[in-house]
Amino acid sequence: MKLHKILIAIVLLFSAGVFAQNASNPWKISLGLTMPSISDDIVTRGSSISSNDLSGSLGAPSLMLYRRIVGGLSLGGQLSLGKIKNDAAGGQDFDFYSTHVGLKYGFSTDNSFSPYLKAGVYGTTSLKDGTDSFSKFTDYSNFGAVGFDLALGEKFGAFAEFQFAKINENPEVSYSLVSLGVSYGFGSGDSDKDGVSDKKDKCPDVPGLKEFEGCPDTDGDGIQDGEDDCPEEAGPAENNGCPDTDGDGVLDKDDECPDVAGDLNGCPDSDGDGVADKDDECPDQAGETDNSGCPWPDSDGDGVADKDDECPNEAGESDNGCPKVDNEVLNALNTAGINILFPADGFKLMGSKVMNAVEQVKVILMENPKGVVLIQGHASEDGGSNYNMTLSRKRAEAVKAKLVELGIDSSRLEVEAFGETKPKGDNTTSVGRANSRRVEFTAK
Repeated sequence: MKLHKILIAIVLLFSAGVFAQNASNPWKISLGLTMPSISDDIVTRGSSISSNDLSGSLGAPSLMLYRRIVGGLSLGGQLSLGKIKNDAAGGQDFDFYSTHVGLKYGFSTDNSFSPYLKAGVYGTTSLKDGTDSFSKFTDYSNFGAVGFDLALGEKFGAFAEFQFAKINENPEVSYSLVSLGVSYGFGSGDSDKDGVSDKKDKCPDVPGLKEFEGCPDTDGDGIQDGEDDCPEEAGPAENNGCPDTDGDGVLDKDDECPDVAGDLNGCPDSDGDGVADKDDECPDQAGETDNSGCPWPDSDGDGVADKDDECPNEAGESDNGCPKVDNEVLNALNTAGINILFPADGFKLMGSKVMNAVEQVKVILMENPKGVVLIQGHASEDGGSNYNMTLSRKRAEAVKAKLVELGIDSSRLEVEAFGETKPKGDNTTSVGRANSRRVEFTAK
């Protein structure tokens, strides 16, 4: 029947509201009703009393006081009183009390239902039948308990607990306590010791300032850390708490040169070439990004960088940086080259007349060392067009090879093939076809 009543009380407590021993209520005092129960036989006045003859009743008072330390962990103590009924023949009832100091851990400090565990290794328990000496069954004891807290409001709550303890005296005696009761939370916690109570502290676990409701301002710039984009560096409100040391409008956190004003990622670019001075090997001379901010060299000063200049040591007007061969020279070359003709289906230089003509071309080129000359090869309509295109290239290459052999720099000579596309004479006559098997000279 007693167990039935206890179960009914537990079910009623589960229907309660919200309460927890938390930062807002660090202290909790609990008053309850306790039923002790002896688990071992005991010996008094030389006779043994069976635990089956010993029973307790729910109704004795108990008092608990605990203080939250951190999270769900609390430290406190409790006092329990009671009476153990002795049903043995001629037996005398026992007065019971126990005191314990222990730790309590609640698994949920923010919800209406919070299961918890208790444990302690230091306490005192006494059983006294009015005849034996006070200390006969009094000794240090250790205990463990399991229970739960429920709420009845912001500060009030209820609890149910089962505790098991053991008296360490010889003979050892084990007992249990079932407790039901109400609790009251009080006090004003200040977990971070910043002078702002946890109830009003928006940052209860971090020391802060009263003007920021307990939240910190680490860099002291008047902007609390939670709203400060740079919480460890002081800065104005218009920059969301971030500094701009050099005042260039680029915040230090994004500024590659925070101590020197500049427009290029916060860095100066004195020559305006898109390469910051810190990376520019020629900071006062505009250059190219792929040349470390320096201009590419132009040895001949013709406006064409050496890297793109096919004649880096000769100033030229053309896109490739080489000087053009003037028309007078070209006329002289073509006048001399009029005698450089080839037999049908041939590309070799043959005969003194042809060799003399090539020699004259060499002399003209030697006397005019600037510029690149393009040697154009031609063919008559003898043979197919593809064949003639190849043949005309071979004729131009043969002239180039001979000129190089005679001492002309090969870099000054290039070849181009036209095949039968530009006949010089009438291809219907043998004379016309002979005149078409030729080379001509032009400027590149």
